[in-house]
Amino acid sequence: MDDQPVVAAVDGSSDGLRALEWALDAARRHRATLRVLHVRADPPRTRLDAQDAGPPGADEDPVLAQARARVDELGGTASVEYVVTEGVPGALLPETGTEARLLVLGSRGRGGFASLLLGSNSLAAARDAGCPVVVVPRPGRGGEEEAPLHQDGPVVVGVSADSPDTATLEFAFTEAALRRTGLRVVTAYPWPLQTVLLPGEVVPAQVDQEAMEHETRVLADGLLAPCRERHPEVAAEVVVLPGDAAGHLVGESSDASVVVVGRHRRRLFAPARMMGSVTQAVLLHARSPVAVVPPAPAEE
Repeated sequence: MDDQPVVAAVDGSSDGLRALEWALDAARRHRATLRVLHVRADPPRTRLDAQDAGPPGADEDPVLAQARARVDELGGTASVEYVVTEGVPGALLPETGTEARLLVLGSRGRGGFASLLLGSNSLAAARDAGCPVVVVPRPGRGGEEEAPLHQDGPVVVGVSADSPDTATLEFAFTEAALRRTGLRVVTAYPWPLQTVLLPGEVVPAQVDQEAMEHETRVLADGLLAPCRERHPEVAAEVVVLPGDAAGHLVGESSDASVVVVGRHRRRLFAPARMMGSVTQAVLLHARSPVAVVPPAPAEE
C-alpha cells in the first residue's frame, strides 16, 4: 500500500460521484489509500461562534455519507478514509497535492453556471496542484446522456516532439502498465505552414509534408525510448498528425480511459503557473477523464 493517497474531492454533486468512481478504481490499481475529501465552504462566523464550534466531523457530514454509500455500492477498496474540512475549495484543493498521488474531481460541482464546461475549482486544481490532477467530465459531451467510464480503455498522451516532458510521459506509461492496456502517443506538427515575409526577404523552399511527418515521428520515438525501456510491457503506438493538437487529443478521447496532458513550465518573467492552450482545450472538450501532470521540479 502506497503512503500517498488517491484523493477524491466530492461536494454532493453527480459530477463528484462520477469522479469518486474513477478515483476508487485508480486507488485499487495503485494499491493506495482512497481519501474522500469534502471541502465545505467556510461560513461567516462571529468570534464567539468560532470558539464554540469544534472541527467539522466526517461522520455527520451528509456529503460524505452519500460518498460512503456510493463506495459501498461499488465494492469498496482495501483502505478508504473520509475527511471533511472548511475553507475555500479553490485554495484548499490544490494544497492537497503536496501529499497526494492523484487528485480526482469532477469537471463541475454544485455551484456556478450550468453552461460552464469546467468549474473554477477544477481549473484551479489542474493549474496549481503539485500532483497530477484528474478531471472527470460529465456525460453528454459526445451526445450521449449516460456515457460510461472506459476504465480499461487505452491511455492517450499528448507529446510535443520538440519539447520533451518527461513527467507527463512517465505518468502515461505508468497508467498504461497499471491498466494493462495500450498507450497512444499523439504528437502533432504544424500544417499547413504559415510563412510571413518582410520586405526584401526570399521565399523559403517548400517543405515536404511527408518529410515533416517523418522527422516528427523520429523525434517522438527518440523521446519514448527511455520509457519503453522502463516499461517493456506497455505497447506504445505513436500517432503523428498534422495541425491542431488539441483537436486530435479530443478525438482520441472517445474510448480512452484517460487522456494525459502536461502543464506548462514556469517562465522566468511569468512566475505564475499556466496550463497552456492545448491542455485547457482538452479539459474543456474531452469525453474521457483528463490527467494534467505538473512538470518535474527540475523542469519547472
